[in-house]
Amino acid sequence: MQVTETLNEGLKRKLSVTIPAADLNSRLDVKLEELKGQANIKGFRPGKVPTSHLKKVYGRSAMSEVMTDAINATVSDTLDKREERAAAQPKVDLPDDQSVINDVLDGKADLAFEVEYEVLPPVTLMDIKGVKLNKPVVEVSEEEVDAEVKRVFAQNRGYTDKGEDAVVADGDRLGLSFVGKIDGKEFEGGSSDHAHLTIGSGEFIPGFEEQLVGMKKGQTGEVKVTFPEDYQNEDLAGKKATFEVTILHVDGPNEGELDDEFAKRLGLEDVAALRKAVRDQMENALASMGRQHLKRQVLDALDDGHKFEVPAQLVDAEFNTIWQRVVHEIEHHGRSFEDEGTTEEAAKEQYRRIAERRVRLGLVVAEIGNTNEVQVTDEEHQQALIAEVRRFPGQEQQVYDYYRKNPQALASLRAPIFENKVVDHIIELGEVTDKKMTREELAKLIQADEDEVPEEHHH
Repeated sequence: MQVTETLNEGLKRKLSVTIPAADLNSRLDVKLEELKGQANIKGFRPGKVPTSHLKKVYGRSAMSEVMTDAINATVSDTLDKREERAAAQPKVDLPDDQSVINDVLDGKADLAFEVEYEVLPPVTLMDIKGVKLNKPVVEVSEEEVDAEVKRVFAQNRGYTDKGEDAVVADGDRLGLSFVGKIDGKEFEGGSSDHAHLTIGSGEFIPGFEEQLVGMKKGQTGEVKVTFPEDYQNEDLAGKKATFEVTILHVDGPNEGELDDEFAKRLGLEDVAALRKAVRDQMENALASMGRQHLKRQVLDALDDGHKFEVPAQLVDAEFNTIWQRVVHEIEHHGRSFEDEGTTEEAAKEQYRRIAERRVRLGLVVAEIGNTNEVQVTDEEHQQALIAEVRRFPGQEQQVYDYYRKNPQALASLRAPIFENKVVDHIIELGEVTDKKMTREELAKLIQADEDEVPEEHHH
């Protein structure tokens, strides 16, 4: 076997490989020996077919199998010898000339072909000890728990339709449609055909709910508000808006008290237990938001600390996955890149950068994990599968079977667990400073992270 390197530029490699006819023929003899025992040819007893006759009958088809096996084995051995890891499946170019291939199939000629691939770059790790991180800490106040408990009470006490002559009062639950305008122009997210709102819940921006009190079912009125200065969508923050609102239906709250009786209806011991359950849920949600922002800081630090060329094949594959989704989103919502305040070219460039970041981070995370012997246990893998199956109520069996039959899909559930364990490892070694903030400030930080680079799992 002869191997000549014809290209070595950055991560790109190209080799010229020749497998001598003698090698192929000896492999073919082994193959024909195997066939001898199985071949069922008229006029011959099983196992007694002469090799020369087998060659006549099966020669070419057996040789084409031999050729495929020989190519795969040669490529894999060559990479091992060169101590290189291909980033993706190497591309094999066989001669175009059919007569050359025929000579090879007839065992008369050497097989010469080209192999192209990209190597995985060596990853030199930054010092991950002592990375500076800010951990968001959001305290849940008694007032917030009160408001949430009230909301749970309002949601579960039940409502009754107030009929055709209904007038909106505090505490009522409404169905409404609205169209919002700023400077006479409709804005994204400012309209709804049928929204639900409980008056006094503070779900809508300040001043909105109060102006609906006194309106009648079926009536259309105008509501004027100003978006708060710290509104999480910065395009709308501090702007004055006018909403044309139509009341579709009005439901009034049923009688009932927020007491232990009510808590028992929800399956809890008493009001104190209800408060604790509400607080725990709020704290868990905030902890998970805080973790998301902390993880983002870790990934940003890794991105800053590692600058190396990444295989174009992997970036292309990642980019295509992202781009398909972006185009689907845009078309699905009947919008254009211009509506989003960008152009297709600019968007492509941005997402290519994101794809490159993801691939680089994927390699860095893998390297840190392997160097520090981070393992995903079978139990953790199993839990991830169960969590995934639970996301599809009613189709559990199909989803479970899909993963059981697709080892690759099953393996892909490991990637996010592995990544999270690596992130935890870095947080443990990091210099973490607690940073007190409000829920709004945390939501804003997460929004800013997303605007800069939409994050997803790296595989």
